[in-house]
Amino acid sequence: MLPHKVMYNFTTPRTALAIVVALGLTAAACGSKEDTAPVQGSLGVTLSRPRVALGSPVEITYKFTVAGDAGAFGTRKVFVHFLDADGEQMWTDDHDPPTPTSAWKPGQTIEYTRTMFAPVYPYVGPTRVVAGLYDAANGDRIRLSGTEAGGRSYEVATFELLPQTENVFLIFKDGWHAVEAAADNSMVEWQWTKKEATLAFRNPRRDSVLYFQADNPGKAATAATQVELRIGDQVIQTVKLVTDAPVHKIALPAASLGAGDMVEIRLVVDQTFVPALEPNASSNDPRELGARVFHAFVQPQGS
Repeated sequence: MLPHKVMYNFTTPRTALAIVVALGLTAAACGSKEDTAPVQGSLGVTLSRPRVALGSPVEITYKFTVAGDAGAFGTRKVFVHFLDADGEQMWTDDHDPPTPTSAWKPGQTIEYTRTMFAPVYPYVGPTRVVAGLYDAANGDRIRLSGTEAGGRSYEVATFELLPQTENVFLIFKDGWHAVEAAADNSMVEWQWTKKEATLAFRNPRRDSVLYFQADNPGKAATAATQVELRIGDQVIQTVKLVTDAPVHKIALPAASLGAGDMVEIRLVVDQTFVPALEPNASSNDPRELGARVFHAFVQPQGS
């Protein structure tokens, strides 16, 4: 059994690397055996572009081909680790495939695409992607074909991370609360809107796409269920606020951006709630909350 890599909360990535190396040397000292388990299939990964700016979205397509003589996979997750030029892990995109692995059949091909936002991480340069399948209950990984990176993880893609200055800069102008981060993962950030909030950016003067991801985890009867995105008086999209927070790709034709140097997009929710005012509230949060926005990014066509 090959355990899935355990994630620790280290002070620095270098400290993490030192401990991982130490663990590896300990394992080597105990002796290692050749992996003779049967190959259960293959994994291919392609990115929508070879150069990705920090903070920007990229489409990642995963293609699993199950071996004709593969056994039952059981319930597995996909692990995806992004490594810098020194082999240090920067972030992950572990996830459940849309078709559960328990339903995969011998000879079947499973292909799907996910939108990932490159975190704003203190690194630019070549980036490696290693991936595989593991059992979340016991950490056991499945053997696949391909270039192994150790411990049944496989080299599946490379790309170049670029500085964040390559992006269209968005101004979170009015109607926003402060940035917050998840307690268990500081790279997962969001900002709550009030009843209305405004995004502003320099007019790219060409057809563009707005990547937008938001939800509302509030249980109150007055919690927002949708948010309208408007340029002037025109509603360009109405986004339902659902729990899995899909990434929406919203067309921004050049004509809709107007002739001014700056463009403003207003976010208007259908209703708001104040956690501290809810019946039987266990929160003392006095803020008016609308939508919880994880990502908003403008991608001009051709960039």
